[in-house]
Amino acid sequence: MLRTRGEVGNRSSRSIVLRGMAQPSPEPSPTQPSWPHCGQGSSSERPFGCPGIHVAGHTACLAHLDDSDRSTYLASLAPGADIDHRGTPFTELLLNALVHALRDPATGHPRLGTAAFGSATFEGRPEFGSATFESRAWFGSATFESGADFGAAAFKDYAGFMSATFEGYAGFGSATFEGYAGFGSATFKGDADFGSATFQDYAWFGAATFKDYTRFGAATFKGDAGFVCATFKGDADFGSATFKGDARFGLATFKGYAGFEAATFKGEAGFTSVTFKSDARFGLATFKGYAGFEAATFKGYAGFTSVTFKSDARFEAATFKGDADFGSATFKRALSLGPLVCAGRVSLSGAVFGGPVTLAFAARRLECRRTRWSSTAEVQLRYATVDFARAVFEYPLTIAAEPDPFVLSGGRQVTEEPFTGSPDPAVHIASLRGVDAAHLVLADVGLAECLFTGTVHLDQLRLEGTCSFDTVPPGTHWQSGHLVRFTQRRTLAEEHHWRASQPTAVPGWHVPVCGAVQVGPAQLAPVYRALRKAFEDSKNEPGAADFYYGEMEMRRHDRTGTIRAERGLLHGYWLLSGYGLRASRALGWLAAAMFVTIVLLMAFGLPKDGTKQEATGTVPPGGGRVTFEIGKDDPRTPTGHRFTGERFDKALNITLNSVVFRSADQELTTAGTYIEMTSRLAEPVLLAFAVLAVRNRVKR
Repeated sequence: MLRTRGEVGNRSSRSIVLRGMAQPSPEPSPTQPSWPHCGQGSSSERPFGCPGIHVAGHTACLAHLDDSDRSTYLASLAPGADIDHRGTPFTELLLNALVHALRDPATGHPRLGTAAFGSATFEGRPEFGSATFESRAWFGSATFESGADFGAAAFKDYAGFMSATFEGYAGFGSATFEGYAGFGSATFKGDADFGSATFQDYAWFGAATFKDYTRFGAATFKGDAGFVCATFKGDADFGSATFKGDARFGLATFKGYAGFEAATFKGEAGFTSVTFKSDARFGLATFKGYAGFEAATFKGYAGFTSVTFKSDARFEAATFKGDADFGSATFKRALSLGPLVCAGRVSLSGAVFGGPVTLAFAARRLECRRTRWSSTAEVQLRYATVDFARAVFEYPLTIAAEPDPFVLSGGRQVTEEPFTGSPDPAVHIASLRGVDAAHLVLADVGLAECLFTGTVHLDQLRLEGTCSFDTVPPGTHWQSGHLVRFTQRRTLAEEHHWRASQPTAVPGWHVPVCGAVQVGPAQLAPVYRALRKAFEDSKNEPGAADFYYGEMEMRRHDRTGTIRAERGLLHGYWLLSGYGLRASRALGWLAAAMFVTIVLLMAFGLPKDGTKQEATGTVPPGGGRVTFEIGKDDPRTPTGHRFTGERFDKALNITLNSVVFRSADQELTTAGTYIEMTSRLAEPVLLAFAVLAVRNRVKR
């Protein structure tokens, strides 16, 4: 009898114990079979001759019996009879005769008891399509030279096809395996069809080789299923398959397309160290138990779109050499996804995270558009450009750049082979449009390319570590007939895009990427204002100053929301002091104003030297008291040489006093009085602008 004995070690292995009948040798020749064999037709290649087992009462196998003995034997068989034809070479005609002898008249279908065909050879295509194997069926090491048809066969007990070879099509499309189904180390050289097969007990395909198309599309595995170390050289279709027990694919290799779309894994799904050399698609699959893809390698596209992970999902040390698409996937529980390495794009757009999550990716690009985060989350990244547009999260979410390679739980460092030669693991944010930033924390990331327009509660954004922004074009440029030089400051990518679109744009402003929505000053002014407040709340006044400058620039250029008079006022504020942030500009204007004041005072403000006083007396008739009237000439502008050292000294003294609202008590002409009044009004303001600019740059 054939009997299955439990599992040995983990669930991916089984030991098969054969009782009452020795296991056939995997190779019937040249090793001598362990059963009494026919021996006819011996040769140098087959020194023991035909390996077919003796038919009971004879010294030859069924293939080598004479016609009368074969007819007598076949006539003795009845439906449900036990048969043993190990090692027997079957022609299609001989097998049909055997199957016909076992056909049940009531159903018209063959019915077999214990069937032993181990190491048998089938020259034609065996027609077991509607056969019922009521007891153990053993086809171990059998060779099906033209394939086999077990399309609607029913295996009531153990079914063993270990080390069997199917040279052509192997059809098990609607077969039913009520006991253990063993296909370990089997070789399928043609198509293998298990499309609607039902496995009610353990199904073992460990180390099997599928050289052509393999179909398990609507198969049902009610027990555990093992494909450990299996090799799929052609396309493999597991779409809509149902695994009610554990599914083990550890160390398997898929050289062609691997399709698990709409598959259901109710137990554990183990894909540890699996290699997918072409596209692997799990779209719409459901993992109700643990899903393990540790150390798996995806060399083509990896599609997990709309997949549902109801339990843990592990991708630790997984490597994606193409894109990894988790779009619209659902992660129901707490999750630690990674660390994994992706040479292309990781897409989580539309994904839903139901519990706390930690993502650790070394990837070229991470897309998290319209993702939903229902709990706290931390995204640890290397090399990646991140798009978080329209993401929704109500709890703190941190996006941080990791300076050092990720370390696995065992202490081993993750190998970042796709990024060899890329020394800078910097992380860049591409977009935060539509995000509520009230709970968002960014740490050590680059924001030079980030699109902020439409971000809600941007003033509550927290920036930790070194978060870099873009800057204005360096150097001096020729614009509209005059030289232009931009003072260095932090700028937003959207300002770059807007300025680059202007007809008079100077080189150095970055143009938007294809398809990006361009915004203007009216939309950018509140963005700069919110970021300024975020920096001020974090006590970073120098950082806030750059965003205040950007806000003023957008207001100055906004022709829709800023009236003309206000724009003129802002233009003067910018021209005189860079909105109170450019001390050098204010000091330059102050120096110029002082110089002009000095020149004007020397030319028109200081009177000529030696103004004379004259006294006139009137003596009334008859003598008496004398009264003197003293008159003073008005200060007059000199007509001689005005620009002397003495006059410069006086003009400088008056000008310096004017800067600090003081009068020099110097006699001036009427023009000089007005010059001093103007100086005492303008120059202290310029000095205040300079002091304010310095303060804004050093204040904490």
